[in-house]
Amino acid sequence: MSSRELEGYRSGQPAQLADVLERVLDKGIVIAGDIQINLLDIELLTVKIRLLIASADKAREMGIDWWEGDAFLSRRNGRGELEERLRKLEEAAGLPTSSKQESS
Repeated sequence: MSSRELEGYRSGQPAQLADVLERVLDKGIVIAGDIQINLLDIELLTVKIRLLIASADKAREMGIDWWEGDAFLSRRNGRGELEERLRKLEEAAGLPTSSKQESS
């Protein structure tokens, strides 16, 4: 814990939103729960919730990096293949192909 954090605790002042957010993103927080709907001992619906709130750096430290391999979220993984496939389908259908433009 830094001296700044200790000073805030000693003075008795409530934590500021930015301090709380910084602490949560730095350490990470897990929220887990299950919701079940039963009717006459027959399970109709089960929802399992597992939520992790952390910074991207902290998630990487924990071995969580699924967004790096997701083609939708990562420009370099799979995007070129999808654009090429779309261009070929447009050409085969006789549609005008869109020019290769990247918005950065």
